[in-house]
Amino acid sequence: MTTTPIQPSADGAAAPSSADACARRASLDLPYSLVDDMFIDGDYTPASGTGRNPVTDPATGGVWGAVPDGSAQDIDAAVGAARRAFDTGPWPRLSPSERAAYLMRIAEEIEARAEILALTNTRENGSPIIETRGAAANAAGIFRYFATLAEYLEREDVRPFPFAPGQESVVRRDPVGVCALIAPWNFPINLVVIKLAPALLAGCTVVIKPASPTPLSIRFIIDAVAAAGVPAGVVNLVTGSGRLGDALVKHPGVDKVAFTGSTPVGRRIAAACGELLRPVTLELGGKSSAIVLPDADLDAMANVLIRSSMRNTGQTCYISTRILAPASRYDEVVDMATAVIAAAPQGDPLDPATVFGPSATKAQFETVMQYIESGLSEGARATTGGSAASLADGLEGGYFIEPTVFADVTPTMRVAREEIFGPVLTILKYDEAGPGRGLDEAVALANNTEFGLGGLVFSSDPDAALAVADRVDTGSIGINFFASNHSAPFGGRHDSGLGTEYGAEGLGAYLTYKSIHRKAQ
Repeated sequence: MTTTPIQPSADGAAAPSSADACARRASLDLPYSLVDDMFIDGDYTPASGTGRNPVTDPATGGVWGAVPDGSAQDIDAAVGAARRAFDTGPWPRLSPSERAAYLMRIAEEIEARAEILALTNTRENGSPIIETRGAAANAAGIFRYFATLAEYLEREDVRPFPFAPGQESVVRRDPVGVCALIAPWNFPINLVVIKLAPALLAGCTVVIKPASPTPLSIRFIIDAVAAAGVPAGVVNLVTGSGRLGDALVKHPGVDKVAFTGSTPVGRRIAAACGELLRPVTLELGGKSSAIVLPDADLDAMANVLIRSSMRNTGQTCYISTRILAPASRYDEVVDMATAVIAAAPQGDPLDPATVFGPSATKAQFETVMQYIESGLSEGARATTGGSAASLADGLEGGYFIEPTVFADVTPTMRVAREEIFGPVLTILKYDEAGPGRGLDEAVALANNTEFGLGGLVFSSDPDAALAVADRVDTGSIGINFFASNHSAPFGGRHDSGLGTEYGAEGLGAYLTYKSIHRKAQ
């Protein structure tokens, strides 16, 4: 394995906030930066070609690493290893409880790599270190949760014929086979793990393809898998551009695809899988709404606003970036949101004090700036932000955008309808009086996008909030807060995707069923 070795500081923490960005980065010693290999058939293997993709630090704009730009030969090797491991290897033939024991060991190994994983993740995509420091614990929790479902897989499932006494069916839950796991750049660890953990428990083998901007932090998950003793070929890693993902999706040795990313790319993957009659899980974009009821506690809302509506510098699929406020409290809501967003520190994502970091890529920076310009030109009012940010101390070349709150937003504006994926919050008004007004109008506004992924209802009345939540056409919705529950299904409706992740339902995505009919025993 070819690497540029580094080591964290003695206490494992980022440099003090008084240090500039260059000094912080010079103090790091990360184990992976320049690599020439992929993980195939149980070992780090040199790539077949010489092409390399750079890894850029979005906080500085500087290139700090590189990985192989994989080829068709690399895909063939990785899928071939996974195929052999599934067809003839021990993994699918272990009991679910035996596989669960491996998952528990993987969880421990991930936690042992928590700090170095977080620092690498932050350098790849600019997520604040306060965010990435939770990635290992969350990933370990996902592995541990799915390990608890081994009993579900081992439970005997015998179903009598409804109208034929003396006959029954034994239902088997078999692993679906070789799975292609394709992840995005915003949460490069957990959006792989939520696919990897259920796939492994089910008995599948996998080929992981991370997003091209974030190919290094996932190697710590691979290292954890190897350290846990998972057999060769069960987990494989390839790196490269989007064309490599296309080749993986269409590879004849792949049995199932799981993808998280944008809706346009998801449509292309769905079309390819439909042509191949290949199962696919798609977790795609969102444009979720937070409905503020007239009795909402705005102080409590302020405490969760950034986590619920601007998490990870707005680069989170399910966050509620549309605030729907009642006319009677509209100005209060605007003032509260403006104060909260304006007060949150923006700066070097390696600084533990930073709440808002950079856009993850230059292309995303340009996309978000186009949306901000669109909002201003269509009449939205920026109550804070509204421009590119100018930072100093080594961050001059970073992809920073001022966290922005737009008031006076109407439903037809682009910023109200399309996913921005950046630090931009929009606040719309709904009327409370008159025929067809009030909550009916709020729910109609929440449901007037092409998406259906997340959402929120803020209210002091739990029953009223639940009644509104039931009417919002979405896959997940929170009351006064939003969080992912590892044991509850998470998935989108409409343009937000197909299928679910998390929960027993997420495990089911990696299973295929067989019914064995027999005379009753």
